[in-house]
Amino acid sequence: MPRATNKEDLLTAAAGRWDALWGLLDAIPGGAEAVAFDFSGNPKLKEAHWLRDKNVRDVFAHLYEWQRLLIDWVAANRGDGSVTPFLPQPYTWKTYGDMNVKFWRKHHSTTYAEAESLLRGSHAQVLALIDSFSDEDLFEKKHFPWTGTSNVASYCISVAPSHYDWAIKKVKQYLNQTHQ
Repeated sequence: MPRATNKEDLLTAAAGRWDALWGLLDAIPGGAEAVAFDFSGNPKLKEAHWLRDKNVRDVFAHLYEWQRLLIDWVAANRGDGSVTPFLPQPYTWKTYGDMNVKFWRKHHSTTYAEAESLLRGSHAQVLALIDSFSDEDLFEKKHFPWTGTSNVASYCISVAPSHYDWAIKKVKQYLNQTHQ
């Protein structure tokens, strides 16, 4: 799917990838709640998340936390002219992996149902947030001082359609392993 270049396409991409993720999850024999990931036997899967996330709940929690980052970032920057970075202190784009581990630990006792509810709520909030911006607000680089050299849409794409693609890839990998 081509990268969105306007609000309508961004909303369509987010909703489409969301539906694709749920279509995969709904097709899992025994239900997604029972899934246990173990990708340790595949040396091609080197990124930390392949070992970190042990189940669909972990994926839901990860998606939720990144969506909360977007929602909170926009809220902090809208209005008073202050500039709050996207990543909370002390994290940077070089150390956000540590933040992902923090999120994973934070949700260790979150149930599947709770994580699903959190994610469904944040997904709806992200769609509403996207809809609250104009095309210019979303896609014009440097439109807001708090986006730096980027634009709001790039962050929205990252936490919604692109992150849903990440989750889809993980679920497909699990399904491929279980059907070999």
